Amino acid sequence: MARATREAYGEELAKLVQEDPKIVVLDADLAGSTHSIKAGKVAPERFFDMGIAEADMIGTAAGLAASGYTAFASTFAMFATGRPWEQIRNSVVYPHLNVKIAGSHAGISVGEDGVSHQAIEDIAIMRSIPTMEIYCPADAAETKAVVDYVAKTTEPCYIRLGRAKVEDVYEEGNVPDITKIHVLAQGQKIAVFATGLMVKSALEAREMLLKEGVDITVVDVCAIKPADEAGIVEVLKNHDVIFTAEEHNIINGLGSMIAEVSVTHCPRFIHRIGLPDTFAESGSAAVLLHAYGLDGEGVYNAIKSHI
Repeated sequence: MARATREAYGEELAKLVQEDPKIVVLDADLAGSTHSIKAGKVAPERFFDMGIAEADMIGTAAGLAASGYTAFASTFAMFATGRPWEQIRNSVVYPHLNVKIAGSHAGISVGEDGVSHQAIEDIAIMRSIPTMEIYCPADAAETKAVVDYVAKTTEPCYIRLGRAKVEDVYEEGNVPDITKIHVLAQGQKIAVFATGLMVKSALEAREMLLKEGVDITVVDVCAIKPADEAGIVEVLKNHDVIFTAEEHNIINGLGSMIAEVSVTHCPRFIHRIGLPDTFAESGSAAVLLHAYGLDGEGVYNAIKSHI
């Protein structure tokens, strides 16, 4: 069943606030869109709409975390990572406070809102902050597993969520350890590391290639940071050609992370599929993903062009 990861985020958060009285939820005037409003309805005394004031939201979340709470702060990814960067760095991560930042509507699949709302640099921004953890789930079930996991830790975390619906990759309640990579399909010679909605695109590309006798390995990478280096190296060792696929600028995202692990432990040539250091245009999610080669057909074409 196709569902947006932001929807799953709101559902799981609503469940957790009922179970744990130390969880608080903040939003920046977008609770309906991020679906954090679901938590607000079941625990209104621990839900805070901070208005269009992202820096204030992060500062308040830091204060609540310093007082012993687990703070979830939600808004669109562009505003969650861009506007309050200083507060995230200095007020949350440097003092190592228990704040979970959920960036919804990430990537170009946000659709017709255009460049001003298309967060294609958010992983890069968060990844550059020391010790910040980053998770980019592939579907609704993995999103719930991520929310459950980070709620039990005390680490500052960034969760990347999408607006568009994505088909299921996992069964709900049956998601493996989200801190590790997962080989979803085992092939030969060629491996694709994918994250977020690009996992489904990679699986679709695999089906197209199988019809031509090409069997590729598809790997889900939910944890961008810290990276599952041991798992990544094992895949690198067993494949000759490596691709990465992300709905993000190819600079300092998933592709850069895999390349860094490769150059340190197992050198391989990395073909990066993503936004080639460019802004996207405005359009529907499906049109944009196709135009920039990020749907199943686009991943298929990228692999075919190299083999």
